[in-house]
Amino acid sequence: MSDNIFTGCMPALMTPCTAQRKPDFDKLVAKGRELIDIGMSAVVYCGSMGDWPLLTEAERQEGVARLVAAGIPTIVGTGAVNTREAVSHAAHAANVGAQGLMVIPRVLSRGASAAAQKAHFAAILQAAPNLPAVIYNSPYYGFATRAELFFELRREYPNLIGFKEFGGGADLRYAAENITSKDDDVTLMVGVDTQVVHGFVNCNATGAITGIGNALPREVLQLVALSKQAAKGDAKARRQARELESALAVLSSFDEGCDLVLYYKHLMVLNGDKEYTLHFNETDTLSDAQRRYAENQYSLFRHWYENWSAEQHFA
Repeated sequence: MSDNIFTGCMPALMTPCTAQRKPDFDKLVAKGRELIDIGMSAVVYCGSMGDWPLLTEAERQEGVARLVAAGIPTIVGTGAVNTREAVSHAAHAANVGAQGLMVIPRVLSRGASAAAQKAHFAAILQAAPNLPAVIYNSPYYGFATRAELFFELRREYPNLIGFKEFGGGADLRYAAENITSKDDDVTLMVGVDTQVVHGFVNCNATGAITGIGNALPREVLQLVALSKQAAKGDAKARRQARELESALAVLSSFDEGCDLVLYYKHLMVLNGDKEYTLHFNETDTLSDAQRRYAENQYSLFRHWYENWSAEQHFA
């Protein structure tokens, strides 16, 4: 596997809000720096977790520019309602010195067309030919990139070096069987928090992009480290990784639902990060029942983790 930015563990950053429900870029950069200092290898901005559909093109690019200027390794999401804007985000990422691209499929218009998706992907990759890029596979975007299309694109655009796979266990296995096992220079990123162990152990993933890792960075970094050890055949690490992943299961499962940003911002507030209290849409809120459930599960995990860590004798 070639050395590239798509290794290790990286949070998909959420966008903090000011009291006026505008992006708080100072807080965004501070959180990115904090997570890198804890041990994350890079950050991703602006994917679904960053609320890309709710920000303007200029707002997203300001966030990217601020992160890069602060020396934070940054992967840029290219999700957009049309190819022109996606290309703008890719070109801007290259111009300001970002480290990579997360190439999101065409949405809303001809999203199920392989020909349309090929043209969309090609335009983005061509706009930043020197930036390593991964295609983001997600059922929420309505298109699954398969091996034939991937390698057709890669032959023309060598900066396409891999996948971020959000489709779950079966899709991770498909990517491993049919794409990454064909070419050692193609990387696989686990893109859903519930599949970290499977991704590393069974699918030869090289990294993980995390949502819950914003709120529990040390615990998720430990899960990734144990999964890497397990992938080398370490039986104890495999057992520990499974135990930790199981305990995280409910919190990680928020990553799979449409309210993921609402849940993870609330967990950040429970951590004391008050800048995550508000959302860009005033009506985007958890119900009282959802908040109570999340708080109970968060408390349960924290108590379990304290006891479990002591039993394992982790440093």
